[in-house]
Amino acid sequence: MHGKVIFYEDRNFQGRSYECMSDCGDFSSYMSRCHSCRVESGCWMMYDRPNYMGNQYFFRRGDYADYMSMFGMNDCIRSCRMIPMYKGSYRMRIYERENFMGQMYEMMDDCDSTMDRYRMSHCQSCHVMDGHWLFYEQPHYRGKMWYFKPGEYRSFSNMGGMIRLMLMNLMLLYPISLKLLYSPGLK
Repeated sequence: MHGKVIFYEDRNFQGRSYECMSDCGDFSSYMSRCHSCRVESGCWMMYDRPNYMGNQYFFRRGDYADYMSMFGMNDCIRSCRMIPMYKGSYRMRIYERENFMGQMYEMMDDCDSTMDRYRMSHCQSCHVMDGHWLFYEQPHYRGKMWYFKPGEYRSFSNMGGMIRLMLMNLMLLYPISLKLLYSPGLK
């Protein structure tokens, strides 16, 4: 299944539009601003800076007539990345310190608080073996989020906004189950 999202310059799907079916690192050559969007298929991470930088926001199929108010965004979307459909298992290791050092825990499902589950106050690196994951800044899947695909992440301090997450000593995880997100009955 391919993803498709239509971006509009103004709120309520007004103004010029740009149709996107894959990752886009910078909207500036297509439109000067973006204040609403319609996700027709797929799941997407949206960024408020070009080149997949800045704050990240998770969008699934639906209409977002005024997403800035809805998500409390200060700036409009500047780039987007489609999250590939995934039907396998989920597995990742989180580490207390950079470069996979310190206490390690392996996760295979969602976790609404690493502090409650593991008594882990710091998480500064991870290795995502399987699946696509969202990390949340606050308990119960709230606050800023960060998208992680399979790979090694040796230092969160090298990932821009994640330095704030480290200083707050909170690391919350949620595996993105794209099988569920792509369910035909999902609105």
